[in-house]
Amino acid sequence: MHVTVVGAGQMGRGIAQVSAMAGHDVVVRDIDADRVEAGIDGIEDTLAEGVERGKVSESERDAALARIEGIVDLDDAVAVADLVVEAVPEDMELKQDVFTDIEAAAPADAVLGSNTSSLPVTELASALDDPSRAIGLHFFNPPHLMGLVEVVVAEQTSEDTERFATDYVEDIGKDAVVVRDTPGFATSRLGVALGLEAARMVEEGVASPGDIDTGMREGYNHPMGPLELTDLVGLDVRLDIAESLREELGERFKPPQILKRKVRAGDLGKKTGTGFYEYDENGDKTGPADY
Repeated sequence: MHVTVVGAGQMGRGIAQVSAMAGHDVVVRDIDADRVEAGIDGIEDTLAEGVERGKVSESERDAALARIEGIVDLDDAVAVADLVVEAVPEDMELKQDVFTDIEAAAPADAVLGSNTSSLPVTELASALDDPSRAIGLHFFNPPHLMGLVEVVVAEQTSEDTERFATDYVEDIGKDAVVVRDTPGFATSRLGVALGLEAARMVEEGVASPGDIDTGMREGYNHPMGPLELTDLVGLDVRLDIAESLREELGERFKPPQILKRKVRAGDLGKKTGTGFYEYDENGDKTGPADY
């Protein structure tokens, strides 16, 4: 089928890649040509790394790239889409505006998915003339490696839309978990709670970031510690989600001061080179950051 991904950032390009790898024709759309080009370049780099590691064959890489097209004009990008997934920043007004623009240009039967990790999909859908076609498709970072997609069913989502979304997730080789549209869904709510408590422990001097993360990896078999994951997701993203959950669910999601201080200082994690750890220009962790 035809899949359009609106937003060529880290998540958008990952969603585009896994869709193309599954055999779908994919359009990557962003607000200017430079962002679109950067998104496709990122996909090429990830696939090249997959070939180098023996995870992707050269023929699979070439076939996937042949299925991906970059387009700036939104009307052209969604003109024949069966599924449109928005992957723009976590801002309700922005996402509603994007949803509205997509609905006006896409085919009437296209399903509209949001990659939001915490915003209420019911509220996003309320901006649409036909909210029954809206659903949350919460991919995990990085999409080409993570095997889970949270399918978030809004109050208005139709059974056909839910079935379409779960079929798509399974078709691209991911596991779908279906959740009701509640604050933080299931995974973000639990993940943020763990990440905030880990940051609080650093702030209180309970243990270093490295020891906390090692404890969770080795003691609980987590593939990545909560502070490493916070750096990967982005401290600013985690702070925004925490504030949103605090508003909805109460003070147990109050973000610690260390998280606020780091965000104010521009230490946002891997994407800026400093978070709870330091990173080199290749994104490899070099050691703990000052805290």
